[in-house]
Amino acid sequence: MSYALREENGFTYIEEGKGETLLLLHGLMGALSNWQDVVDAFKDEYRVVLPILPIYDLPLLTTGVKSLSKFVHKFIKYKKLTNITLLGNSLGGHVGLIYCLAHPDMIQTLVLTGSSGLYENAFGGSFPRRENRDFVKEKVEYTFYDPAIATDDLVDEVYATINDRNRVIRILAMAKSAIRHNMGKDLPKIKIPVGLIWGRNDHITPPEVAVEFNKLLPDSTLYWIDKCGHAPMMERPEEFNMYLKEFLQKVKNKK
Repeated sequence: MSYALREENGFTYIEEGKGETLLLLHGLMGALSNWQDVVDAFKDEYRVVLPILPIYDLPLLTTGVKSLSKFVHKFIKYKKLTNITLLGNSLGGHVGLIYCLAHPDMIQTLVLTGSSGLYENAFGGSFPRRENRDFVKEKVEYTFYDPAIATDDLVDEVYATINDRNRVIRILAMAKSAIRHNMGKDLPKIKIPVGLIWGRNDHITPPEVAVEFNKLLPDSTLYWIDKCGHAPMMERPEEFNMYLKEFLQKVKNKK
């Protein structure tokens, strides 16, 4: 990513721009670079902040989605963030949902893209052939509509991650925590405006998941991106940013 990482008080993050806050949360094996095009598009108008979630650093017994929500709260308090729009992809969206329920006054607007929380079809409960790079490549390509997005660098990064014993144990623990923590009954309690920006070809959190989110969240707007998989902000950044701007403007016009 072309932006400098900052390290303070146990937090590692990127911060660019001034104004109302856009807080971006990455997924289980996502990286800050997944949000590069969003930062580029919004840093002139917003204070864009991206913390690295401590997925690999939590004690195994507390590795779970609730612990990540508590981490986000500590980060928000430390940075004194206000007027927050929280954007979450995949696991990051799930963490955002839990956070909004725990701290309903802290977040003004929520945007989910390929969010877990209802159903996901990820690697499953194990990595049966994690030493096989071709298997890993196939799984990374499955994330996108266009397999070319799964560059060699990205495949190598995921391959290295899931072949690190400490990391893979925590990935599996976090994935199981996300599956157990179904949000279906809680979604109607989230009253803030929620934007759902979804790839029509998402295999991991398929389109019916977006439809269910839209049905259960009282104030939600659903945007579809064609020929797009699980990470729209990476695969179709121009369309993603267009819908994000449209949604944020719609929320401002309501105020």
